[in-house]
Amino acid sequence: MGKRSMAMLIAALVAGSLLTGAPPSRASAAGAAPDRASPPGLPWIDLDTVTIPELRARMADGSLTASALTRAYLWRIRAVDPKIGAVLRTNPRALREAAASDARHRRGAARGPLDGIPVLLKDNVNTRDLPTTAGSPALAGRPPHTDAPLVTRLRDAGAVILGKANLSEWANFRAAKPTSGWSAVGGHTRNPYVLDRNPCGSSSGSAAGLAASLSQVAIGTETDGSIVCPAGMNGVVGLKPSLGLVSQEGVVPISAEQDTAGPMARNVTDTALTHAVLTGADPAARPGGGLRGKRIGLWRLPSLGPEVDALMRRTAGELRAAGAEVVEVTPPHQERLAELEFPALLSEFHRDIDAYLATRHGPRNLAELAEFTRTHPAERTCFAGLELFEQALAAPPTTDPDYRAKRAELKNLSRRSIDETMAAHRLDAIAAPTNPPAWKTDCARGDNDVIPSSTPAAVAGYPSLSVPAGFVDELPVGLLLMAGDREDGELLSLGAAVERKLDAWRAPRYLPGS
Repeated sequence: MGKRSMAMLIAALVAGSLLTGAPPSRASAAGAAPDRASPPGLPWIDLDTVTIPELRARMADGSLTASALTRAYLWRIRAVDPKIGAVLRTNPRALREAAASDARHRRGAARGPLDGIPVLLKDNVNTRDLPTTAGSPALAGRPPHTDAPLVTRLRDAGAVILGKANLSEWANFRAAKPTSGWSAVGGHTRNPYVLDRNPCGSSSGSAAGLAASLSQVAIGTETDGSIVCPAGMNGVVGLKPSLGLVSQEGVVPISAEQDTAGPMARNVTDTALTHAVLTGADPAARPGGGLRGKRIGLWRLPSLGPEVDALMRRTAGELRAAGAEVVEVTPPHQERLAELEFPALLSEFHRDIDAYLATRHGPRNLAELAEFTRTHPAERTCFAGLELFEQALAAPPTTDPDYRAKRAELKNLSRRSIDETMAAHRLDAIAAPTNPPAWKTDCARGDNDVIPSSTPAAVAGYPSLSVPAGFVDELPVGLLLMAGDREDGELLSLGAAVERKLDAWRAPRYLPGS
């Protein structure tokens, strides 16, 4: 989708959000728990459900300031985050940035839809004025010299950088059996729905923080599943953009062939607005679409369990009732993708992390990083393994002909798995379960996260979008939508229609688990 078409979609979503208003908070309807209480000074705004267009409208009429909104989110972080550990640090300049936004609004010089909107950044995104650690003490010293370009875009758009979110250390590319949501710098991030359950990785703090209404939007990053799985498991929306739309410069890498940052929010409208800022889309307008006449291929993945499969079958029925045609599909080549992806990532990680570490104070390459991790006590407080570092050090270089052949085959088969399936069934998108119900966090056992749905789009570099689909008991499950290269706008439009039909979001209750 071109910039003009994307802009028209954004304006349609904004208009729809202002027209329909936010859905009522289920927590409010049932009698809000203390964790869902409105912050001091903003009793008339439900942070759970308010959208960016609604906030903009209040800022425009003078009934809300960016300073008041920022103070509200800082209050919620202080009140709620001790339960979940999503936020590593807040930005001491956040209120100053909000005051600058208020001055622009008073002059009629607001910079766009994110001016004055608080944003959390995953702590592998460079910020010149805040530490960027990837969750490791190895990078906990001096901040980077410059902002990542995506942070520059957010600042230029007037967004308030609220702080840094915890993540799975090194984006879960350290140990053979990691525990998602844990880092040596931030400790454990917990799932706000059931606190002993996992938030999925590696954008765990970004997703859990959104579920707990600690920021209006957040930035995550993904190599394979690390935006969409946390979004699904924490009941929020996450977009993995088409590869190359968002600059990866200044982001701690795993693989330039698959890495991308992307927007996360509690609704598709806010996700789309943030995506527009990150990619430089120019807002203008076009009517929004519904589900009638859309063709969606459902990849059921019953291996994720009978409860998830039952939810997918109910979801298919709801989409059909809204006029969509849903056909069952099984994208080809999945076993071969699973065989090829990890060895390629090992070679790419060695190349790309060496290049990144050379720009930072601390270990200067992967060999030095492995030695730091092996000897630093904080790195062993959940699990001690660094098998992936060691395997990457032993992997063939990216100049090796065998590696090149495998990456070329990966690219070809992953794109064919989506393109051929969509062409054969004349689909607008492929849908699949994003995640199983969250497993219990257990440092000794590690993750239980064999989730194949994210791989085709991740390896192909195509967009994927997770929207809330429903619950298994108290635990959220997402619906993952995939489409072709650069079809991000079409996917967001379809995702907005799916979101309206399923109406599956509900606030977390911070249950203790067992």
